[in-house]
Amino acid sequence: MNAADRGPADRPAAAPRGCRRRPPRRRTGRSLAATAAFLVLGTAAAGGWFYTRLSGNIHGAGVDDALGDNRPRATKGGENILVIGSDSRKGMGDGYGQGLTSMQSDTLMLLHVGGSGKWATVVSFPRDSWVRIPACAQGDGTSSAPHHFKINEAYAIGGSGGDTAKAAACAIKTVEQNTRVRVDHFMTIDFRGFTGMVNALGGVEICPERPVHDEKAHLDLRAGCQTVKDDQALGYVRARYSLGDGTDIGRIGRQQEFMKALATKAKARLYNPKALYGFLDSATRSLTTDPELAGLKPLYELASGVKSMPTERITFLTVPNYPRERDVPSDKANVVWNPPAAQQLFSALSHDREMTRARLDKAAGQLPPTASSVEVTVLNGTGIPGRAREIADRLSALGFRIAATGNAPAPAERSTLTFPEGRAAQARLLAARFPGLAPVSSAEAAPGTVTLVIGPDLPPLAG
Repeated sequence: MNAADRGPADRPAAAPRGCRRRPPRRRTGRSLAATAAFLVLGTAAAGGWFYTRLSGNIHGAGVDDALGDNRPRATKGGENILVIGSDSRKGMGDGYGQGLTSMQSDTLMLLHVGGSGKWATVVSFPRDSWVRIPACAQGDGTSSAPHHFKINEAYAIGGSGGDTAKAAACAIKTVEQNTRVRVDHFMTIDFRGFTGMVNALGGVEICPERPVHDEKAHLDLRAGCQTVKDDQALGYVRARYSLGDGTDIGRIGRQQEFMKALATKAKARLYNPKALYGFLDSATRSLTTDPELAGLKPLYELASGVKSMPTERITFLTVPNYPRERDVPSDKANVVWNPPAAQQLFSALSHDREMTRARLDKAAGQLPPTASSVEVTVLNGTGIPGRAREIADRLSALGFRIAATGNAPAPAERSTLTFPEGRAAQARLLAARFPGLAPVSSAEAAPGTVTLVIGPDLPPLAG
């Protein structure tokens, strides 16, 4: 079992009442898809003023101009929607998260709806994923410098001035450049929507077996079953170190459990007009999407398509990952994606192929060599000065060891990756960082090192 499969959702300590104990990734598909479908379908049935008012609550934000031209090719069939859970406190006063100077991203998922309309895959990105954040427009009009950090920082960089469109654009650029999967649409929902939906239902019952005290999450709960709402509900799904194993993967599992309980109560309570309106008004007021999704009709069509799918064909997955400490011993806080397994997942999404849990688990079942065990010689065959050093620095930031850099003996028409006998696994690990570049065994390759010759067609570096 890799790190993506572990979490407190499998523990009885703090699960919402009535939740069956299953692996967290399997639960999520049913609960969140049902919640989204119920939200939109219920609204569409309301009609008239109700429909117009709620549709007008949804904010549309254009991001195309901020994404630039260096984007992956569009998926042939199907579409990808980036779902962002935002930590924005706008309109909530200073009772929670006082002192934050930027917008934050608490949850990041990519929904792929298959072109056949018969299946969907939702991929969760752990917020502690160590990735390359590209240059993004900031709130002060400047552009950030590319660098490596946790994936959730991208939303904060773009949203440094409170602009949701810039925040979403930076998150989209980061996901696209690290996965090479094109994002067709996005939607964000902030804290106001979460607390408003919970409160409209009168709260959600949870049953922690032990008292919970978490100053960071503003959480103080007694042991035993109790109904939580307002800041308590928010603190419960956001708490990390006081519940479970203290990992972000674990928190994802608990959030999935809570959403299942929320969906169950919504089905039982939304026959009440007051509860229905409060629930939907809170959700739509806190929702921002790209212009094409900014309305109840397109959201209804999206939810209807997902709702019509067999539940076993809606698969929730987490990007295969392992602790970054394995590559960089000093980093005990972050995770990196398992390159070969993650690339199989991203390739499936970009080619509109269904990825099953069994196939992904098989791919992620064996950890690759550590990046620090791979020595790389980088040679520049493009004629562009500094290109070898640029790529070498980026590979070094990912934990790879750079044996040497220099110019190729002759201009290269295409990029190549060669390896000597005994270095096939190391070559595959490096090749996974350049989707589409196939490693080739060579008796002439320098012993002990994988040799990358940079040509004009070098694929964008993932990570």
